[in-house]
Amino acid sequence: MQFPEYRPRRLRKNENFRRLVRETQVSVDDLIYPLFVVPGKNVKKPIQAMPGNFQMSVDNIVREAELACKLKIPALLLFGIPSHKDELATGAFAKDGIVQQAVKKIKKEVPDILIVTDVCLCEYTSHGHCGMLEKETVDNDSTLEVLTETAVSHARAGADMVAPSAMMDGQVAAIREGLDENNFADVPVMAYAAKHASCFYGPFREAAESAPKFGDRKSYQMDPANGDEAMREITLDVAEGADIIMVKPALPYLDIICRAKQEFDLPLAAYNVSGEFAMIKAAAANGWLDEERAMLESLTAIKRAGADIIITYWAKQFAELQSK
Repeated sequence: MQFPEYRPRRLRKNENFRRLVRETQVSVDDLIYPLFVVPGKNVKKPIQAMPGNFQMSVDNIVREAELACKLKIPALLLFGIPSHKDELATGAFAKDGIVQQAVKKIKKEVPDILIVTDVCLCEYTSHGHCGMLEKETVDNDSTLEVLTETAVSHARAGADMVAPSAMMDGQVAAIREGLDENNFADVPVMAYAAKHASCFYGPFREAAESAPKFGDRKSYQMDPANGDEAMREITLDVAEGADIIMVKPALPYLDIICRAKQEFDLPLAAYNVSGEFAMIKAAAANGWLDEERAMLESLTAIKRAGADIIITYWAKQFAELQSK
């Protein structure tokens, strides 16, 4: 058999060769670490569907932020679960809301870490939907007002960046205008630009206590089948002033990440969501997968597809591994 002159195995024969020619490198610098903050003191409640993750009170969130900072994780993404929910999502924009409290405390105690805040209403509404209701329909334009008020309240508390995730038409433009009018022109917007109506959010619903009380979110989150529509959604958010665009989830949507990287000249984030994390955790617990290798392979795939930033529940574990 005649072999070609080029033999790829020559550069795979030991680890040093493999390191030299490795094309994709995931760094702790690429990661954002999501955290869930709840009222109370000394609360650290395990999230059953997401082993190793917790609902934490502000005091424990600050400790986690200190650890993340020591591990050189550049940013946190905060989700809040209020003590009271209502139809108007008043806890989302309250001056003393749970996210606002956490932002202020972290900025005081751990000033060197970036704080990104999720701007959505599902954790704060009694019905669990991401916007204001008109009967049983989520009303787009009245929701924009509440999202904007929420984003401004986060910026006022000290958030470094806001991340609107409600998938309302025009949300980026409304929030950008609200931030600018309130002297927060330097606060960037990371847009959940192509957020799909995915079953992979299941464990997050436990973590954020945000499952809808009726219906689903398919009228505002994207159909998983539509790639061209994802590009149109991203195009709109770019035109409205997004500083960073995001694809969510990550692993089932690597093709969307790849297309977005090729078509848009903005930093691209991908959210390695709770279901992706939980699947590996469950398989590893049963001895079916090597957890560390599966984590590294997953994060590498997301980076290889084109993501500049990866939001992941693996952030701390990855950082600890890299610091050894």
